[in-house]
Amino acid sequence: MRLTIIGASGSYPGPNSPASCYLVEADGYRLLLDLGNGALGALHRYVDIYGVDAVYLSHLHPDHCMDLCSYWVARTYAPDGPQPTMPVYGPRGVADRMATAYGLDPDPGMRDAFEFRELLPGRLEIGPFGVEVQRVNHPVEAFGIRLDHGGVSMAYSGDTGPCPELVDIARGADLFLCEASFHENRDNPKDVHLTGVEAGTHASSADVGEMILTHLVPWNDDERTLTEASSSFTGPIRLAEPGAVHEIGAHATAG
Repeated sequence: MRLTIIGASGSYPGPNSPASCYLVEADGYRLLLDLGNGALGALHRYVDIYGVDAVYLSHLHPDHCMDLCSYWVARTYAPDGPQPTMPVYGPRGVADRMATAYGLDPDPGMRDAFEFRELLPGRLEIGPFGVEVQRVNHPVEAFGIRLDHGGVSMAYSGDTGPCPELVDIARGADLFLCEASFHENRDNPKDVHLTGVEAGTHASSADVGEMILTHLVPWNDDERTLTEASSSFTGPIRLAEPGAVHEIGAHATAG
């Protein structure tokens, strides 16, 4: 299983990164975890955008879903004609939300390009991946996800404040892609995002193999985020970097 970081900026695209988007591949199957604003353009650098097999949207904030609008344009008006309908997994109301975002009538909305499948907590299969999704702690309906394939696993937090469900979904994962948007000792909003220390605490409780910190907001000092997370998680830990390729269970290589 291979993970490529497409975008890792939190809340909005930063000067060096699009918003959240991660490409996971196994057995030739390509799954996008989130498609935040700015991500589709960057995706061209790493893969044929018409070669993606499915999209998973952790929640419906723009920095995690808005480039699905651009993807609808690309798939609907491709030079070779409309592309085949592809699955898009997301929270309740995802089809209408994306239609509204582009100014389309919700019926049919984007259903000519995407087969929308609404998420519920539990287990499912997406391509070759065994998948588990759980609600996490965010102001809108949001899901964390775990992917298992070939004896290795990764978990992705999406956006969340502290919650036990995040530990459950990450437990024993080889790699934990975890948001760390806040710094300690600030007047942070409650139950919205994690600090680096909280991300590390969740990773330690879940006994993950390694952790990548993501959703790095542009105004933060990322090295401080890394230092704070390292105080509560002693395993291998790094910052998400656009273009980095991670073979799950191995070290990152340059993208």
